Amino acid sequence: MHQLKLKYSSLLGILFLFLLSCQTEKKETYKAIPKSEERPIFSSTKQIPDAHFLGDKKCKECHENQFEKWEGSHHDKSMDIATRETILADFKGEKFFSQGVHSRFFEKNGEFFANTEGPDGKNHDYKIEYVFGITPLQQYIVKFPDGHYQCLRTAWDSKKNIWFDLYPDFKVVHSEWLHWSRGGLNWNNMCADCHSTNVRKNYDQETHSYDTKFAIINVSCEACHGPGKQHVSDVATQGDNYRNTGTMQMTLETKPKELVDQCARCHMRREQISEKFNFEGTLLDHYYPQLITSPIYHADGQILDEDYVYGSFVQSKMYHNNVTCTNCHDAHTLERKFEGNKLCTQCHIKETYDTEKHHFHKNGTEGALCINCHMPGKFYMGNDFRRDHSFRIPRPDLSVKYGTPNACTGCHKDKDDTWAEAKFIEQHGKPDYTHFSELLAPGITNAPNAEASYRQLAKDTTQPEIARASAVIGLGAYRTQATVKELLSFLNDDSAMVRASTVDALNEINRPEYLNYFIPLLKDPKRVVRVKAFNALGSVKESQIPDDYLELYKKVAVEFETYLKITSDFVGGRVNRANYLIKQGDLKGGIKYYESALSIDPINNIVRTNLANLYYRNREFDKAEKAFKTIIEQEPAYGATYYSYALLLAELKRNKEAIVQMELATKYMSENTRVYYNLSLLYDGIQNYTMAEDALIRGLKIAPNEENLLYALAYLYQKNGQLDKAKNVTMKLVQLYPNNTQYYNFLQQLNQQ
Repeated sequence: MHQLKLKYSSLLGILFLFLLSCQTEKKETYKAIPKSEERPIFSSTKQIPDAHFLGDKKCKECHENQFEKWEGSHHDKSMDIATRETILADFKGEKFFSQGVHSRFFEKNGEFFANTEGPDGKNHDYKIEYVFGITPLQQYIVKFPDGHYQCLRTAWDSKKNIWFDLYPDFKVVHSEWLHWSRGGLNWNNMCADCHSTNVRKNYDQETHSYDTKFAIINVSCEACHGPGKQHVSDVATQGDNYRNTGTMQMTLETKPKELVDQCARCHMRREQISEKFNFEGTLLDHYYPQLITSPIYHADGQILDEDYVYGSFVQSKMYHNNVTCTNCHDAHTLERKFEGNKLCTQCHIKETYDTEKHHFHKNGTEGALCINCHMPGKFYMGNDFRRDHSFRIPRPDLSVKYGTPNACTGCHKDKDDTWAEAKFIEQHGKPDYTHFSELLAPGITNAPNAEASYRQLAKDTTQPEIARASAVIGLGAYRTQATVKELLSFLNDDSAMVRASTVDALNEINRPEYLNYFIPLLKDPKRVVRVKAFNALGSVKESQIPDDYLELYKKVAVEFETYLKITSDFVGGRVNRANYLIKQGDLKGGIKYYESALSIDPINNIVRTNLANLYYRNREFDKAEKAFKTIIEQEPAYGATYYSYALLLAELKRNKEAIVQMELATKYMSENTRVYYNLSLLYDGIQNYTMAEDALIRGLKIAPNEENLLYALAYLYQKNGQLDKAKNVTMKLVQLYPNNTQYYNFLQQLNQQ
């Protein structure tokens, strides 16, 4: 199945954080994060005028030392106008070939161009307008119609001084959303918010156009510290008596976790909630982080896809013991404060940890470096090596169980995980502490104890809130009464992240009796929780809202509409609006927005599958059939499409055609027993009892005790007068499911025939 590819990052040249713990106790414990301090329920959504940002030269007047450190940093060079001085690549006619695409880079009349494949599949000349980053790579941005700016897929390796493909092993066709000329590498929605200061995306869905603005082109002093106008005025009027009135951000008074949250705005894979970031409220008033799910993370929470550090760091003991970004990084150069193990021995006792008795590697070698065991990493965007910031102890035992990576075999590539586990036990003994990954991994890998593990982790308030929130999302897949009761209790959790994920989980279950639990969340202190609660209340009309919540409901309705608007240039944003309209009973409106989602990603077959099923529900059978045929043409090995298409054909009484499609479904999703059940019904419908029996027997070879298959087979035998066979199968049902009186009664009926 074509996957709904999640956002690729164009956040280049930002140095990622290497943060270490001050605690080394055996048991992995985490301090519960208390409920947010009382704040106004509705933080302001006002836009800060560009004139309130005075520019870096103004900051330099009083903060020359800090300015000199910042100048030339990755923040300073996050974005710039394309000139010979800012462009690092040669642009002297170099040619580059990758994934079937020929590109050429050249200079003409003092301007810089790339000749490469465009959205129509043909080569064109594109003028370079902006540059992104400095090292280890630099990207180039071109202007498209309607205010779109696009980042070229071919970038400049500023260490090797060569052109290279950001995704050399990934073929992308020109009509796909991930093509550089389309949504996947669009500057306006993928990059701008974090590469410039005071950004307004200004997207118009009706025209699919942008009018993106910013106050300052790069990550300036004021991008982190806030607009300087009031600060400069306060300094001028207060003189030596100056006191921060709260207008400045990221100061020496900022608490460690607050500082991490403020950095996280850009060092985090996330969903945007508010239209404008104006420094008011907290992180969860503006953004919601990507939780620990597959395929973004490995099953134990280690990095897999890009997570931009925050999602890893908040898993760590270091974060929960108030280690913050600036403990390891200079706040202005962004460089590490020390190289080698000296960085770690700021807190960890050198004589205990920086020794061969601890790391079992010869001092002075790569294996003796703390970061290589506790911060393994991988390359992203071709040549950008980033380390995992969850600072975990290697766990090869979990690698053996769940296939997760470990630092040991990451270096000792000639060895396997079993060797690593044995070596770890030999050197350190069996782990005598519990890490949250031992409860998370079973759920993500669908192990037999998945539900129980998720429940245990979700309830444990000593564990990181991102891990607990991720477990809650996992629990949403289960419908047992006990689990749902547990989920409802998390709506009052101290963690806003957990409350938000609980709403998402229950929203998926979508049972009317839960609605009364969501209404009180309309006054939650965090905008992200309010917005998610409003979405969950989608099937409720305004007239059904209690009078004492009606004013709140109307206010949150505005926040929810803003959220849908700000995400409407993404497929997911349009799908969210479609699903909300469907909850409201507007099926045609839902179909319209699913069609709209396909208009910006025409080969997204997750969306097309849902749309086909909506056409089916709306009895637009011709459109549904056309959609299924399109999916089959684009992805002929995706079995679920054949299954859904077969059900449609059966609805249209085209049973023979339906059988052809259902047989294909058994080929491409052979482990799904429901396919065999429906195939049997189709054969039965054309009175081909031999093939109906064959379909059920094929399914039972995969799942011998599958209840529905056994009952269907017993009924088929009874229907065709094969009573002995029917009795044998029914007796098995009675033995397997003794509490189901239906099977006992059916057996009695057979005995009387």
